[in-house]
Amino acid sequence: MGSARHLISLTDLTDDELRGIVARGVEFASGARANTMDGAVVGVYFRRTSTRTRTAFTAGALRLGAQTVTFGPGDLQTNTGETSEDTGRVFAGMLDLLVARTADATAELRTWAAGDMSVINAMSAEEHPTQGLTDLTTLQRHFGRVDGLRLLYVGEGNNSAAALALALTRYPGTELELRTPPGYGLAPEILAQAAEQAVRSGAKVVERHDMSALPADLDAVYTTRWQTTGTSKPTEDWRDVFAPFQVTRALWESSPKAVFLHDLPAHRGEEVTAEVLDGPASIAFTQATHKLHSAMAVLEWCWAGHR
Repeated sequence: MGSARHLISLTDLTDDELRGIVARGVEFASGARANTMDGAVVGVYFRRTSTRTRTAFTAGALRLGAQTVTFGPGDLQTNTGETSEDTGRVFAGMLDLLVARTADATAELRTWAAGDMSVINAMSAEEHPTQGLTDLTTLQRHFGRVDGLRLLYVGEGNNSAAALALALTRYPGTELELRTPPGYGLAPEILAQAAEQAVRSGAKVVERHDMSALPADLDAVYTTRWQTTGTSKPTEDWRDVFAPFQVTRALWESSPKAVFLHDLPAHRGEEVTAEVLDGPASIAFTQATHKLHSAMAVLEWCWAGHR
């Protein structure tokens, strides 16, 4: 048996591993079929709500031939006082892989990843790594490349934005401009890591806190909902702060060929207008479907470390 592979953060992956997972996701999106996880048992534990990620990993594991065991927030003995560490030891003795959404810090997932069970971060407070892989898979599938693409991200510097920054800056020639509301930008350590990666790969990442002088000739415009799962805003007037950062058709005046991305769920009339989300530029629901393909690639990659 080999060493367990984990995906807690995109920084856990080498450039080759990242590209390999994305390429495999594109193969699944193109119709590839595999039974590469026959005999595997995958735990799916979601402490927070989920539609796309939970369905993607459950369906993906089944499509690859694995069996699944699912847990909701009220199912575990942590509710009666058992420690998270003890729960993780029990999981590791019975499961081959664990897909977990805690929406808390990643430290708990790191503890669970200490043994032979592979652990996949299905979203933590700091980062949503499987969303970042989905985004890369979507771009690769749509454009036939990721290198050299120019993206504008508009909205809160949340865990999806963090994953996008950590993912895209691995690719040469890419440009990512983030426009985030004042006080709601990327965590400084995430931005620093993305900037370091950009220097190494020849990419570019910039963050500003206004909507003036936006870049033109973009390949994609990306946003996420304003109320991230498991979080709350520290001030009551946050909607006023976010209002200028709504994605509207006006953003396409200087980038008529840009596609629209959204990690969903969406709130029409808040972070994006219905005209954009349901319009011809939107590939947001194709992007959601690619979450299945990306999940399959991640599961397969993790399972390969067990053999």
